[in-house]
Amino acid sequence: MTEINKTQKDMYIGLNVGGTNCSVVVGDSSFTVIHRSGFETRSERGYEAILDEFKEHVYEILVKHPDFNLKRIGISCGGPLDSKKGMIYSPPNLPGWDNVPITKIFGDEFGVDVAIQNDANACALAEWLMGAGKGTSNMIFLTFGTGMGAGLILNGKLYSGTNDLGGEVGHIRLEKTGPVGFGKAGSFEGFCSGGGIAQLAKSIVTEKLANNHHVGFCPSPEMINDIDTKMVALAARAGDPVAYEIIRISAEYLGQGLSLLIDILNPECIVIGSIYARNEELFKPLIERILHLEAIPSALEVCKIKPALLGDAIGDYAALCVAIYEDKF
Repeated sequence: MTEINKTQKDMYIGLNVGGTNCSVVVGDSSFTVIHRSGFETRSERGYEAILDEFKEHVYEILVKHPDFNLKRIGISCGGPLDSKKGMIYSPPNLPGWDNVPITKIFGDEFGVDVAIQNDANACALAEWLMGAGKGTSNMIFLTFGTGMGAGLILNGKLYSGTNDLGGEVGHIRLEKTGPVGFGKAGSFEGFCSGGGIAQLAKSIVTEKLANNHHVGFCPSPEMINDIDTKMVALAARAGDPVAYEIIRISAEYLGQGLSLLIDILNPECIVIGSIYARNEELFKPLIERILHLEAIPSALEVCKIKPALLGDAIGDYAALCVAIYEDKF
C-alpha cells in the first residue's frame, strides 16, 4: 500500500472505464470538478495495462495537489459486475476483463475506500445529484443510447437489485416480434435504442424500396447498410415521411415502456438520455399521447419526463458521483 499525503481538503476521484475512452475526474463534495484527464482505452493491451494507466493519472493528480485528502475513488463501468464484491465480469466492450477485482486493486494501491457501479446506475446518480432529476426522491434514468438500460433512484437511494440487475428494462418484451435488443426480439431495447432504431429503419426502408416507394434519405438499396439513428432523426426533422414513421414507431413503444415504469414504480421524474435528449421535439408529443392512453392517470400526473442535462460529460460526472454518493446518503 502506498502512503498518500493527507491534509485538509477532502476530494474524490472518479474513474470512468469505457470501451473506447477512459477518464479520471477529481471533484469535491459539492460536485465541483477540479480536474479531468483522459486516455484511449485500447482494450487489446489487457486490463492490467489500462488499470496501470489509471493509477498513473491518479498519482499525477496527488503529486500536483498535495493538499488533497483523497476520500474515496468511484468507478463507473459497463456490466456485468458486482458492486458489493467490487468485481467486473467480462463486459462485452472490454474483452479480457474476466473476474477483475477492481475495487481491491485500487483500494490496496491508494489506501482508500473504492466503490463501483455499472454505467447506467452511475449515470442515474449523476442526473439525480447534478442534473435533471436533482431534488427528487424517486427518479428513473434511461440511457436510450446504443442500448436501453436504466438506473433507479427509489426513496432517495440508488436501487441496484439483489445482484446488480435492477433496472434492466431493455429486456422487457413489448411485442412478440420486432427489432432485437438485449438478445430478445420485440424488446424495449429493440424498439428504443440506437441499434434497434437502425434495425427498424433498415427493415422498413428495404420494404419500401422493394415496393418502389421513394425514400428520400435512402434512395437506393446500396445505401441501406449505412442507415443509423442519426440519419433517421435528421431526415425526420427535415420532414421525410418514412423517417418520421420510423421515429413514430420507436416513440410509441417508448411511451409503452414508460407507462409500465410509471405504473409499477410511481416515479416523480423519468430522465432520458442520448437519443431522446437530442431529439425531444420529435419524441415528446408522440410519447405523451401513449402515456395518456396507457399510464395510470394519477401516477402520470405526478411524473415529469425530462431530457438528461449532463450531455456528453455524463460519464465523467457519473464516476465522480459514485465516489461522493456514499458520504452524502
